[in-house]
Amino acid sequence: MLIAIDKRGSINLPTAVRKRFKLEKGTYLDLSFSKGGAIVLSPVEIYPTVRLNDKGIAKLQEARHSGRRKLPEWIVKEMKSADADSK
Repeated sequence: MLIAIDKRGSINLPTAVRKRFKLEKGTYLDLSFSKGGAIVLSPVEIYPTVRLNDKGIAKLQEARHSGRRKLPEWIVKEMKSADADSK
């Protein structure tokens, strides 16, 4: 199958390829190279995360213990797995 790279460096995947691999608008693809030099595109799932510094984590912990409101379940899950980002 022959495809071209446009002036922006983009490629278009033919409809048959998108349908076969169930690639829809917004699908993320990981680009890698095989030992022989072939370009490999693999679909990946991206899950949004919340990144907080130490100050942000401290505020969330304070809010968690304040007892004033119940946080949405999604943020409770993020808080339980939150670590400080030193970058």
